[in-house]
Amino acid sequence: MPAFFDLLKEEENPAVRVVLGHFVFVFIHPYIDGNGRMGRFLMNVMMASGGYPWTVITVDKRDQYMAALEQASVNKKIEPFAKFLAEQL
Repeated sequence: MPAFFDLLKEEENPAVRVVLGHFVFVFIHPYIDGNGRMGRFLMNVMMASGGYPWTVITVDKRDQYMAALEQASVNKKIEPFAKFLAEQL
């Protein structure tokens, strides 16, 4: 977790901080143990601190959200996740 907090502290771009912060948190603490809501809450805290609006990922977007996270974790492609979050704004 210290490396996670260092990553957030050192990243100056709030958009990058949101994408990487959310992804890294759910990567270290996968949803199997119920951290989905906490991950999205932290994402919104990071968004608000960067001047972005609070963003809700609706149930009808859940499959796209999970697919984008999987692209990042399995295929090491963060762009679909960043694009997904940008579209939700």
